[in-house]
Amino acid sequence: MAKKTMACRILDTYGIAYELHAYAWSEDALDALSVAKKLEIEPDKIFKTLVLRGDRTGILVAVIPGPSHIDLKRLAMVSHNKRAEMVPVKELPALTGYVRGGVSPLGMKKSYLCYVDRRLNREDVISISAGQRGLQIFLRGTDLIRVLNAKIEDIITDSD
Repeated sequence: MAKKTMACRILDTYGIAYELHAYAWSEDALDALSVAKKLEIEPDKIFKTLVLRGDRTGILVAVIPGPSHIDLKRLAMVSHNKRAEMVPVKELPALTGYVRGGVSPLGMKKSYLCYVDRRLNREDVISISAGQRGLQIFLRGTDLIRVLNAKIEDIITDSD
């Protein structure tokens, strides 16, 4: 059994059921599609965590399906910013406590406003990073939304 991360301990505090799944990771395959392949699950079940900066509100977190791309204009609009941009990878550890390929929406250094794409609500079980490379949490999307107190929006470019 993998060691519990801060993200796991947060879910434990809320009494939320989840499963941990470890996989072999490599520096050149940290993307959500590679993780889905290693875990042998559909790519749409993997949700990646993006850290962004709004020009008015500061740091924002977005949780979107692995194969999707964030719609920066839409996120800016729903978050009351004129624009939003991705935070440089080198800033992730200072802002979140996590490194690229292991960023979880749970257990960041600070609590940031979080937006989840509407597709998260359509899935019974989703997978998010457990907060370290090579470890994923499987849980109900509705449980994640509740713990994050996330806003549900259409924030991807390939939304249907």
